[in-house]
Amino acid sequence: MKTKAFILDDLKKSMTPERFAHTLGVMETAVALAKRYGVDEEKAELAAMVHDCAKDLPEAEQLNLAREFGILLDEISVVETALVHAPLGAALARIKYGIEDQDVLRAVRVHTIGDTDMTTLDKIIFLADYIEPGRNFPGVDRLRKAAFEDLDQALILACNSTIKHVIDEGGLLHPRMVEARNYLLLGKLKRGEKCEKKSKR
Repeated sequence: MKTKAFILDDLKKSMTPERFAHTLGVMETAVALAKRYGVDEEKAELAAMVHDCAKDLPEAEQLNLAREFGILLDEISVVETALVHAPLGAALARIKYGIEDQDVLRAVRVHTIGDTDMTTLDKIIFLADYIEPGRNFPGVDRLRKAAFEDLDQALILACNSTIKHVIDEGGLLHPRMVEARNYLLLGKLKRGEKCEKKSKR
């Protein structure tokens, strides 16, 4: 595997300044959440570092690379191309940077729309991407607070907010995010935990 210093330097060269600043914010937030929930901080930092490594590639190149790497894109991801960078990023992290840690690669792969049965690391990267210091949208402070109190509840709130936003924008809603949200909510209900009913973006 390439050193973290090499990866960070390469990302700085290949990303827009805004994307690189976002990446640093996600790294900072992921490490803080990893400390809070007893997750390997090195893995959290590495996954956060490369989570958007494919995001600034041109749309056509993302689709071409996905085909080249044998990534099977569903119909929604082909239309909503902003979703392609997550699975493509996991592939690039392995091929370009030599990252073989499956926990790290999975966290990168699912950080945009989530999945059922997410690991704590998966949840941390998903949320760190959502609440890093550069993010500014109605309700983000509430989500930041929730993330350090109840990881699953924060994830449910983030999914609720994203789902509402996609619907408001008239976009295609990926069923895996709905499945991830319902899986988390059912888990809380089965454990007899209270769930907030409303979320405002």
